Amino acid sequence: MTIRELQNEILRLKKEKGVLILAHSYERHEILEIADVTGDSYRLATAVKGAKEQTVLMCGVRFMAETVKILAPEKRVILSEKDAGCPMADELTPELLKALQEKYPNAVTAAYINTTAKVKAMSDVCVTSSSAVKVLSRLPEKEILFVPDCNLGGYCAKSLPEKTFHFFDGGCPIHMKAGRRDVQWAKAEHPNALLLVHPECDDEVTKSADYIGSTSGIMDFAKKSERKEFIIGTENSIVEHLQYECPEKKFYPLSKGLVCLNMRLTTLKSVYDCLLGGGEEIVLDESLRLAAKRPIDKMIELGG
Repeated sequence: MTIRELQNEILRLKKEKGVLILAHSYERHEILEIADVTGDSYRLATAVKGAKEQTVLMCGVRFMAETVKILAPEKRVILSEKDAGCPMADELTPELLKALQEKYPNAVTAAYINTTAKVKAMSDVCVTSSSAVKVLSRLPEKEILFVPDCNLGGYCAKSLPEKTFHFFDGGCPIHMKAGRRDVQWAKAEHPNALLLVHPECDDEVTKSADYIGSTSGIMDFAKKSERKEFIIGTENSIVEHLQYECPEKKFYPLSKGLVCLNMRLTTLKSVYDCLLGGGEEIVLDESLRLAAKRPIDKMIELGG
């Protein structure tokens, strides 16, 4: 089948079988085209509430599918590729988090939503890249253990000097591939372009940025800006998506290395196979689900 033929068959099958397809913004463009909802991980998780479909297919990585199941336990949640994990989420184990909590017993634990259900269950509040500063500013506690991304945590610490932060030495290995030399090269090659970067990037990158924000924030900024050229400092799929949405503008990758291979595991054939009964169903113990939901509810309460 051609790409178009396969997309048409997927559209037919999802309607026939009553499946809601979610696709993270880092997925391939042809997958976004057949999805019902696209966006960042929190947008995908919250979009399920009230959906008439009883089966949800997540085109993304495991922690995203887990978050959907945490918030919508009544739904059957399928992960498009069982091996699609997140290195940042996987590097912080419950054992490592417990050791950090014992080291900083007076600190409230703030977990990036890019974490496993088990880590969420041990945390006090969750945050997203777009809501982290606002949520943490509204916490009454002054001491914060931020996990697992020390880059996003450091960005929050700079914005909230009145609070004391402790970090886990972790982060996104994809965003960490971009450095000062990439910024120098990109700006020399595209002197009229604005640099838009994700806070998961290293401080050497963010300090040179014209805009720092979540994936959705970067896309919204580029679409609304009167400027015509942009260097994109996040997963390179965003360059492609923006090229489709704003053909009158020019978008350049900050680095050729900003590619998430876990996201690339999902293909149109993966989606097609899931609609025929494949994929992995996400199952969570109810006590774990409730414990993991608590910090997400706290985030929502604080304005996340």
